Amino acid sequence: MLVWPGTSYPLGATYDGAGTNFSLFSENAEGVELCLFDGEGQERRIEVAEKTGGCWHCYLPEVEPGQRYGYRVHGPYDPARGHRFNPHKLLLDPYARGIAGDIRWNKALYPYLFDEGPDSRNDLDSAPFMPRCVVTQPYFDWQGDRQPRRLWHDTVIYETHLKGFTARHPDIPPELRGTYAGLAHPVAIEHLQRLGVTAVELMPVQGFVHDQHLLERGLRNYWGYNTIAYFAPHNEYSMNGRPNAAVAEFKQMVRALHQSGIEIILDVVYNHTAEGNHLGPIISFKGIDNAYYYRLSNHDARYYIDYTGTGNSLNARNPNVLQLIMDSLRYWVTEMHVDGFRFDLASVLARELHDVDRLSGFFDLIHQDPVISLVKLIAEPWDLGQGGYQVGNFPPDWAEWNSRYRETMRDLWRGAHHSLEEFGYRFTGSSDLYAPSGRTPAASINYLTAHDGFTLQDLVSYNRKHNEANGENNRDGNDDTRSWNCGVEGPTEEPAVLSLRLRQKRNFLATLLLSQGVPMILGGDEIGRTQRGNNNAYCHDNELTWYDWENTDEQLLAFARSLIAFRQAHPVFHRRGWFQGRKIRGSDVKDIAWYRSTGAPMDERHWRESCGCALGVCLNGHTIPNPNPRGAPITDNMFYVIFNIGPDAIDFVLPDEQRCAGWLMEFDTVHGFAEEAAALALGASLQVESRSVVVLKAIEPQGREPEAT
Repeated sequence: MLVWPGTSYPLGATYDGAGTNFSLFSENAEGVELCLFDGEGQERRIEVAEKTGGCWHCYLPEVEPGQRYGYRVHGPYDPARGHRFNPHKLLLDPYARGIAGDIRWNKALYPYLFDEGPDSRNDLDSAPFMPRCVVTQPYFDWQGDRQPRRLWHDTVIYETHLKGFTARHPDIPPELRGTYAGLAHPVAIEHLQRLGVTAVELMPVQGFVHDQHLLERGLRNYWGYNTIAYFAPHNEYSMNGRPNAAVAEFKQMVRALHQSGIEIILDVVYNHTAEGNHLGPIISFKGIDNAYYYRLSNHDARYYIDYTGTGNSLNARNPNVLQLIMDSLRYWVTEMHVDGFRFDLASVLARELHDVDRLSGFFDLIHQDPVISLVKLIAEPWDLGQGGYQVGNFPPDWAEWNSRYRETMRDLWRGAHHSLEEFGYRFTGSSDLYAPSGRTPAASINYLTAHDGFTLQDLVSYNRKHNEANGENNRDGNDDTRSWNCGVEGPTEEPAVLSLRLRQKRNFLATLLLSQGVPMILGGDEIGRTQRGNNNAYCHDNELTWYDWENTDEQLLAFARSLIAFRQAHPVFHRRGWFQGRKIRGSDVKDIAWYRSTGAPMDERHWRESCGCALGVCLNGHTIPNPNPRGAPITDNMFYVIFNIGPDAIDFVLPDEQRCAGWLMEFDTVHGFAEEAAALALGASLQVESRSVVVLKAIEPQGREPEAT
């Protein structure tokens, strides 16, 4: 076989139409072998002789897409110095675009001998138990695909598991369920369109590993937060099963969603890998250059610094690790056409020496990159290390999962003590967190439920977690103390309880969709999906987590659709800028005003009251400032939103707002959206049911209502 020197960049296996260039970075390696596998699994080793700037590279003119390969890397095996080189271990290419097969757990995968301790050397050949990297076909007909590029303030995010969304859908062909093609099916896309969401946030779909301890218990790493291949779509989600199929099917899925106006956001895990700590397997990075890719203890390099709770942390301080992350992000945008990223435990990536640093190299590179800086960037703004909780502290280009929003609103509806001032900040976009750094309400990703925790159905059905099926004696998962089961734990057929649970689900959804900021809905919440009280279902790839479409809560689904449409139709509920709490230019009323149930304005004393109260807020949509100085004012209606948080019905005196001739009922969370509603006079008294939300629309004095834009 001909072997040419090739080039150091691009890294990975790159087919150019005539052959394939291979490049692998290892600063401390003493030698590298490229391993090619034929259709029968026979291995051929090729010495990679060229090294440029730490990159070992060669070009093979005879290698085409579909070729399976891996690496063996030579160097010192010295755990005390952080080195775990061993050419007896077949290694995955960190830049592999495709992965074929799965890990078959065997003692040969580990760097040490079980009987001799973690400092011993294990020379068993791991190749028979390892998946293979695959040279992929880079050419694809995108058919003029264009990214929707939704503005942040118009965005509604739907977080979902790719497989779980379609695994049980009766109207999707069985062979497509749980695959990229399944999500691209017209039935799946129609549901998303009718719901009204604008972006799908997929839980990890980069190549990941199923942990040995889970497989031994008959479980799997369903969530996928165990990444090992940052460029490869996870192969189990491919319908076809051929080595190259996952890449093409992923692109087809993206193209179909874009044609429907829906964006794709990937949940990415660059903070750690699937190789675990010093007792974990050797699959890729650990054997390529352990001391370079991972953060090792300053006191003993045999051990790993762990900010993630999974055993290791990638060393984003090193330039070639940063390059790996940036190249991966850029690949998913330019080659796979995704629209944004949600970074799992993002604080890890910003740790320079130890502390989280807003001026870290990672943030600098993101900010300066002409590709990545233009897509949606969402941080999970914490990790498990000291000082890792960084909500509100990410740079201006970033949005953040706002856990303060989740905690406040869940406390609100369970009647826990929480100041109304805290509620006011969260409802209006969390200006206390984001305005000081020049960010807008769109920096706040508002959510009440997510993959990690109760579903919405379970949030109103259980007071405590039920994770017994995870095999950890119900010790895993958070306590979810901010839940409320309406007086009855678990499933029930009692009409009164079912009615109250439906109301509470509507309350949560209404609060979320009426708040300033970017709402994120947990997939399946709109149809009443339950995990039977399991709030940490990461290991269940079965009917516990798959969406139960045949038992859809049709009332809840209809309400969710109407609610999202209502939000999108009225700019006052998703403003680009902050409320000022004062009269704004071109209007004779305030942009926002808060009221007590008596109709009197809220004052400082009332803001300090507990959330076991009631209040109303008037949102003035008559004049919404346009960020474009040459643009006309954005005109919308005026709305009055009432929250009765307590257990008793309350009579609300409706405010006497200027430029308002009365009020019309839009919807409440007891009855849903009103088909016809009688006019309510200014200053009239309206009885608001316990634990409910009411939304009223102002009647214009001249009988003309402005058009929403």
